[in-house]
Amino acid sequence: MANRKRNIQMKFDVTKEERELIRQKMAQIPTQRIGSYLRKMAIDGLIIYTDTTDIKEMNRELHSIGVNINQIAKRVNETGSIYEEDIKEIQERLNKIWQLQRTILLTLP
Repeated sequence: MANRKRNIQMKFDVTKEERELIRQKMAQIPTQRIGSYLRKMAIDGLIIYTDTTDIKEMNRELHSIGVNINQIAKRVNETGSIYEEDIKEIQERLNKIWQLQRTILLTLP
């Protein structure tokens, strides 16, 4: 193995379903050797990276709004009144979410 051009071995495990998918994709190109196919895909295959930072920030905002709404609902049930500041805060957070959604949609391909 020392005299071979490719003398470093790499191994990984797959499920039966994954192996079948790999074989189906292999059938689309003229190769019968799985090693050649996997090497070609690992080196030249298309990599798609999706930045989900904005989505995570939006989820944090949604969670925060949910917590605030629960606190407001509890206070309303206890006192029978709602505060204008609470409504304004929810509206501001909702506006931020709409802005984040617009940003996400504009950055999608």
